[in-house]
Amino acid sequence: MDIAHLQEWVGKTESASDQVTPTPIAALSATLDIEAPHPAAGDAVAPLWHWLYFLETHRQSELSPDGHAKLGGFLPPVPLPRRMWAGGRFEFHRPLRVGETVTRISRIADVQEKKGRSGTLIFVVVRHEIGNTEGIALTEEQDLVYRAHAKPGDPASAPQTAPAGALWERVVQPDDVLLFRYSALTFNGHRIHYDRRYATETEGYPGLVVHGPLIATLLLDLLRRHMPEADVARFEFRAVSPLFDTSSFTLCGKLESDGKTISLWATDATGGLAMTANAISR
Repeated sequence: MDIAHLQEWVGKTESASDQVTPTPIAALSATLDIEAPHPAAGDAVAPLWHWLYFLETHRQSELSPDGHAKLGGFLPPVPLPRRMWAGGRFEFHRPLRVGETVTRISRIADVQEKKGRSGTLIFVVVRHEIGNTEGIALTEEQDLVYRAHAKPGDPASAPQTAPAGALWERVVQPDDVLLFRYSALTFNGHRIHYDRRYATETEGYPGLVVHGPLIATLLLDLLRRHMPEADVARFEFRAVSPLFDTSSFTLCGKLESDGKTISLWATDATGGLAMTANAISR
């Protein structure tokens, strides 16, 4: 692995613009089974729902067999087949609103090589600044991790214990329709989320993989359901273990004693920790 070559991508930037149209918001509300009026001009975009915009529209001929864009371009050409979204950090300065034209400036912030139980891992941090006419509306850092395909005999990760004391819980039963609709809304061609044969036979998963961003979005939706007045200023999440459509998972949350910090997490059907997150309200 030529990590020095991959680190040449650090500092690379790209920019994009988009319009916040109402239909994707209405479609995601339907996908998440949220009863809401059709968005109107001026309505605020919920935290994390900016993922409905600035979609990567690579031509079909530019895709790799896994559905991602081919190596190179803005992201470094990491020669490892598995790419996963491992986590992210967000600061929400002001809401994006329906009808606005918005801009995004993206930069490769870091590229690092690490050794895991199953071999080499490459971590790439991408920083986005998204703005409107008032200035920067939100900043986001995405943690991407690349690794080799699983091999027979690879050591299994020990399940992590989930936090205790949840005040709120919601059980979600993912299925291929939910995962397909979310993939379509975010124009995510990664086949592990909708192509069962590819996910199980090529990548060795037990079923379709639930999108990490979808889990994070559902965790913030759990907060919205129980604290609708909360104004989220910061949010971060970390993927711990993948979830699959073969069984249900549980969203959990609680308000901490300071009255501003909300701890959130997701567990699999056996109670193992799948994702941790926390939100800070203003």
